Amino acid sequence: MRAALASILVYVLLLVVGLVVVFPFVFMMTTSLKTGPEVYRYPPTLLPQAPKTAIVNGFDEPQALYAITVNGVTHEMYASDRGVAAGVYRDPAAPATDAIAWPIEFATAVTRADGSPETALVGGAELPLFDVDVAGTVRRVALERETAVARFVDPGDPGAVGYAVLRTAVRVESPTANPDNFSDVLLRSGFDRNLTNTLLVTIFTVLGQLITSILGGYAFARIRFPGREQIFLLYLGSIMVPFVVLIIPLYQLMVAIGWVDSVASLIFPWLITAYGTFLMRQFFISVPRELEEAAIVDGASRWTILWRIFVPLSLPAVATLTTFSFLYSWNSFVWPFIVISTGNTEAQVLTVALQQFGGRAQDAPQLIFAGVTIAVAVPVVAFLVVQRYYVENVSTSGIK
Repeated sequence: MRAALASILVYVLLLVVGLVVVFPFVFMMTTSLKTGPEVYRYPPTLLPQAPKTAIVNGFDEPQALYAITVNGVTHEMYASDRGVAAGVYRDPAAPATDAIAWPIEFATAVTRADGSPETALVGGAELPLFDVDVAGTVRRVALERETAVARFVDPGDPGAVGYAVLRTAVRVESPTANPDNFSDVLLRSGFDRNLTNTLLVTIFTVLGQLITSILGGYAFARIRFPGREQIFLLYLGSIMVPFVVLIIPLYQLMVAIGWVDSVASLIFPWLITAYGTFLMRQFFISVPRELEEAAIVDGASRWTILWRIFVPLSLPAVATLTTFSFLYSWNSFVWPFIVISTGNTEAQVLTVALQQFGGRAQDAPQLIFAGVTIAVAVPVVAFLVVQRYYVENVSTSGIK
């Protein structure tokens, strides 16, 4: 019993933490499908909502539906008449209950024997009493004030009629979506070009890092040459150099080459990664040496051994490196922001364009959320594709 309770507690805790983590992403996606007025509505709603309408004879346009309660039953009704003279009535026996608004034509004043109006004390005020026919039920209520109401009719049941103040009537809404936000962001804000640039930069960077890391990792793991360990330690030590130290010399190099404001400056400086070489080297070391020796006996070259034996066996490590490289390249902001001029929108990547778009579209947060959703969706999908290999690599690394 104790073990079962512990397991239930763990699952409940994980579920709560998972919901807390996932909620911002859900809110981002649902907000990206809302219209402008929906974003600012109060109280806010998680899902995008659209007013529900119905086609009614005698009206040229679809009529909005309202939730009107008649005799304890809530109907979806449309406003057939507006500006009907009415009164706001309150039950003197239960003044704390909600007041009702009903047309004056259904009210009859209650009088005393001498003909004077009968009153009741409600909320510290003397109010006249009326017998009001509310949907076939006569109720003795006190008139609080006069107002104007609308006459509501159920389009499916014309016999069901109700009255309510149109301004405070609750409109019937249904979940909807406004996918036009994504087309507006992609086409009107130039995000289509920025998205293409980001995809090209990410693809070429990931491919370059995979190739150089696989070649370097195999060389440091399997090929013996003088100073191999010292060179590897020096190469690995470059990871300790922070990027902020490299920004100025790297930018000066781009100026000397003439790659400023060019997409090439976002690709070539990042084709080699010390972390990727270290990751592949550690995985290649774990491959049994007997496989390599058997391949050499069969006449296989180093190139064949690498691509026909080591790489297929190292798919978990390749998937992990692909994930890290993809996320880093896709989410890169500082270097593209520095090396690409803000006026050169043709060469900008998605992160920089999204940062600038956030300042231009402050009055349209739904478009900002749509842009963020586009930027987040691609790496999430990429991670889900290689998730199995990534988890496999983490588990095997943990076992060792």
